[in-house]
Amino acid sequence: MNDKKIILTGDRPTGKLHLGHYVGSLENRVKLQNDYKQFVMIADAQALTDNADNPRKVRENILEVALDYLAVGIDPEVSTIFIQSLVPELAELNMYYLNLVTVNRLKRNPTIKNEIKQKAFGDSIPAGFLTYPVSQAADITAFKANLVPVGEDQLPLLEQAVEIVRKFNRIYEPVLVEPQALVSEAARLVGTDGKNKMSKSLGNAISLADSPEVIKEKVMAMFTDPNHLRVEDPGQVEGNPVFEYLDLFDPEKEEVKRLKAHYRQGGLGDVKVKKRLNQVLQDFLKPIRQRREEYAKDPEEVMNILKKGTEKARHKATQTVDQVRQAMQIDYF
Repeated sequence: MNDKKIILTGDRPTGKLHLGHYVGSLENRVKLQNDYKQFVMIADAQALTDNADNPRKVRENILEVALDYLAVGIDPEVSTIFIQSLVPELAELNMYYLNLVTVNRLKRNPTIKNEIKQKAFGDSIPAGFLTYPVSQAADITAFKANLVPVGEDQLPLLEQAVEIVRKFNRIYEPVLVEPQALVSEAARLVGTDGKNKMSKSLGNAISLADSPEVIKEKVMAMFTDPNHLRVEDPGQVEGNPVFEYLDLFDPEKEEVKRLKAHYRQGGLGDVKVKKRLNQVLQDFLKPIRQRREEYAKDPEEVMNILKKGTEKARHKATQTVDQVRQAMQIDYF
């Protein structure tokens, strides 16, 4: 059991999780949790780097994210679910690692550059946001994670974590584990608008907790092929989110193939395809929503799960910090 490789993964608690999270990471976490030692972090400290003026939003979503984790099947008996800010050893490691990077290197990180642009910080970049790659390196190394699931756009963050590990091990002692990327094969799920990736802030997301009525409303309003004006017109399947979702969630793959062919040749209306997708998503999300509702009846127990997981995570992080302090010759007593 002890020779299992360690995975660190997690989410920022800034809203309920949605289908994009499920396709991009949650489904994989459930599959991997029995084969790896998995730490799942609710990254509230990281969420505060660009939500410092709205701590209530972060606090309230701790429970929401935890409920989504449990609802999709992340098992707290197998995976360690914990709250980032309640493991102060992560902040301590972050402080030490900040001395191993330059401001210019942080500014050059492609992921950070892109997100700074997206968030329109201009010259008012929060220092905590700029140094996020260092904080992530602390999170990863605290648990001696061998593998970190990332999308292609997040690879520069992991590359910088590897740089920090190598520099630390070279200057001090080789006590840190060099992490490897576990690149997700799942495509980023496009939102219901058909333009951007699914995101709660863009209003184009279907949440795991959405009611049947809300799911139907969102599906029926989905973007399709703008040139498919009449039922008899040939339609385009590529870039059409309705068919992208059917590919991912409809278990009847042959029927999806038939629908695509029919849509391409003409004679199949958008409403009919959307009605099928609505039923497919209702069937898929119903058991997740029901499990979520059951857990939500006892929020104290959910928070107790997080408390136990955080204690376990802190124990592991403390062991790493002790080794780091010894390597840095700051273990005075």
